[in-house]
Amino acid sequence: MEIKELGHLVLYVRDLEVSAHFYRDVLGWRPILDGTTGGAPFPAVAFNAPGGRTHHELLLIEVGPGAQALPQGRRVGMYHFGLRIGDHDDQLREALSELRANDVTIVGATDHGMTHSLYIQDPDGNEIELYVDVPGVDWEDPVLWAEPVLRPLRL
Repeated sequence: MEIKELGHLVLYVRDLEVSAHFYRDVLGWRPILDGTTGGAPFPAVAFNAPGGRTHHELLLIEVGPGAQALPQGRRVGMYHFGLRIGDHDDQLREALSELRANDVTIVGATDHGMTHSLYIQDPDGNEIELYVDVPGVDWEDPVLWAEPVLRPLRL
């Protein structure tokens, strides 16, 4: 078997309308099936990034307000997922401004040497890395992985 690419993510959410607003209106995902308007057979919204790379890249499924919160601290499971938003820090600055204007929880900003990253939380506490690749990086250089850089990101 050979994996060709990461196809899509599926997240359980408490409130589909709140989460759909976040992913659609704040992060700019394009809904292709919208269960908030009755267009799906169950409470879900499917999205594509504006590039439309595949049939769907993100699926949100509502599980209701009684669902347990994600446990805090070190745990087994997903840490975060990353979304590349561009190629330079100006795009991160624009994103930071938009995030602040929408009261999005920002949990970190890191210069990794090879990427510059903002870390945020969605309405259910899932962590998302919004990043740009640093130009001119040799991604096949093993030192990048063996000796990672972790500096505060200054935007």
